[in-house]
Amino acid sequence: MIVPMKKVTVVVQEKDASSAVNAMRSLGVLHVEHEVAPAGKDINELQDDLALINRAIAILSETEFFSKKATVAKEPSDWKSNALHIVDLRKRYDQLRQYSLTLKKAISDWQPWGDFDPQAIKQLNGKNIYVRFFQIPLKDIKNLPAEVVVKKISVKTGVANCALISREKIEVPFKELNLPQMGLARMQARLVEDARVVQVIKEEVKQQTVRLESFFATRKLLEDELELHQVRRGMGQIGNFMYLTGYAPFDVTDTLLAAAKKQKWGILVGDPSEEDNVPTLIRSPRWVALISPLFKLLEIIPGYRELDISPLFLIFFSLFFGMIIGDAGYGIIYMLLTFLLQKKFGRKIDQKIFLLLYLLTSCAVFWGLLTGTVFGQEWYLKSGLKPLAPILNDTKFLQAFCFLLGAFHLSLGHLWQAIHKAPSLSALADLGWTSLLWAGFFLAKTLILNDPFPFFGQWLIIGGITLAILFSSPQKNILKMVGGGLANVLLSLVNSFTDVVSYIRLFAVGLAGVAIADTVNILAADFGASNPLVKVMIVFLGHTMNLVLAPLSVLIHGVRLNILEFSGHAGLSWSGIEYKPLKESP
Repeated sequence: MIVPMKKVTVVVQEKDASSAVNAMRSLGVLHVEHEVAPAGKDINELQDDLALINRAIAILSETEFFSKKATVAKEPSDWKSNALHIVDLRKRYDQLRQYSLTLKKAISDWQPWGDFDPQAIKQLNGKNIYVRFFQIPLKDIKNLPAEVVVKKISVKTGVANCALISREKIEVPFKELNLPQMGLARMQARLVEDARVVQVIKEEVKQQTVRLESFFATRKLLEDELELHQVRRGMGQIGNFMYLTGYAPFDVTDTLLAAAKKQKWGILVGDPSEEDNVPTLIRSPRWVALISPLFKLLEIIPGYRELDISPLFLIFFSLFFGMIIGDAGYGIIYMLLTFLLQKKFGRKIDQKIFLLLYLLTSCAVFWGLLTGTVFGQEWYLKSGLKPLAPILNDTKFLQAFCFLLGAFHLSLGHLWQAIHKAPSLSALADLGWTSLLWAGFFLAKTLILNDPFPFFGQWLIIGGITLAILFSSPQKNILKMVGGGLANVLLSLVNSFTDVVSYIRLFAVGLAGVAIADTVNILAADFGASNPLVKVMIVFLGHTMNLVLAPLSVLIHGVRLNILEFSGHAGLSWSGIEYKPLKESP
């Protein structure tokens, strides 16, 4: 559930502002809202320090520099000088690598000309002996002025690399090549030397990875310090008094009042207004909290005044996962991978992630057993093994089931809204949309599956449209109420039908996964009949590809049905901001 919040304002004397902010951080319950934009030299300096240490951490974390063998630095050190050194090393590293690319191109361009000293050429030019370089078609060399000495250096595909020598700078109808900065031998030597220096720099940066842990700790300290300064600079001021505003859960107000009494602060606690940008804090039962890692991954959170759909999201996402993966063999593989990851990283990662993965993979195994799909369906059915629910292999039934699932899922969103809005008359509009969703279900069966449209379907449409028009925006002015409702119905009527139909993606994507698995098995049987190694390779590569693609399908389709289709009907915009109280680091 979304925890009710209280708006809190704390007033202190200007001289006590910093100590009050520190005391508030110790309490760790107030989500601070700045009264003015925090600004100041101290904030700028801390932001610069954070940018520097983040850059150093990013460099040390890159694959080409990161060293698994690195230990943790134990000696005290000046983090800033170390970070600057690392950043400077990276700049030099990048410059040398970029210059090496330039050198390689120059070497390739001037290789056909052989080695010479560009400075000597320039000295000859200063003595009125002009040596210039051109690429001239062989057939045009004879047309050059007689006073020009032509020296052919090399020839390729009818074009000669020529050095033209003359006492005067005579114009010729060809583009002159600019001299390189150094000769070919020197370029090659410089390339080798730069490669050596690049390797030395790379090794030096690798040695600096021992500082990663201390950099992480320093970054946390800087972030905490910056937060304190921002809160202090963001306080409002009236005369000699400073005030701090924020939001806290309803059940910690006694703690704040007790602290205010002890510290001699002025404090005001009240309910937020409709205009306030209240943060969202969700507290869920343990089984519902399993879905929280997915919300964090997607970076979504409902608004404070919206519904917490976590229970329904978990239930339906688990079902969608099972239907889309749809293979007991794949589910077992995912489950084993989850077990191995938990064994290796279990202490470092939130346990809810593993519990969620166990739930999802169990759903895939269960749905696979229902349909008789274990690393494909073809061989399983031909072997005489029977699925637990053979009817789920009937295409028409499964499509109808998807439409039913869509109508039911979306209806829950509107019914939840109706309960939330009651006793307002606008709740009747959601009942109308629920009626239209079920009319859309029967219409989808008629248009796509050729089932007869039921006699009561027209009353679902008439009743649904009537309720949606009359109660979408209830008000005293009947004409405005009907006009607003009619506009809303015209815009949303088609969307309601297409949203129901869109649940057929569960059938289509799941069927595609099974088809790929069956195709892999057939190819392995045909092409690997005489060579067991070929058979094993086909099975391994084909099923591995399917194992990689299947979770992507869940993220694209299973998540979409919850975040877009269902959330749209439940009135969720996912516009919330996370409740982040000012508190001390653990």
